[in-house]
Amino acid sequence: MNSVNLVGRMTKDPELRYGAGEGNAVCKFSLAVNRRFNREEADFPRIVCFKKLAEIVAEYCTKGSQVAVTGSIRTDSYEKDGKRIYTTEVIADEVEFVGKKE
Repeated sequence: MNSVNLVGRMTKDPELRYGAGEGNAVCKFSLAVNRRFNREEADFPRIVCFKKLAEIVAEYCTKGSQVAVTGSIRTDSYEKDGKRIYTTEVIADEVEFVGKKE
């Protein structure tokens, strides 16, 4: 089962774009998520959401917003300057606003 649940704060304002063709909304952002046993260290996963969820996140969230994300992990790769680059993203199914902006 590919499932992930994260709670963290947005590290910058979400980026909203519309894809070519059907024009579906795509929103990307990253979260600062504290590690479980060491609260002074954090991870910064990249999050991607689509369609109506993307528009809602872009409209209501800003840098510092605390959110809970539920989704799945997706890995991908591409070539740049002859080297293979690997990426990992969380594809959001749900984004909940859980706290006030600091």
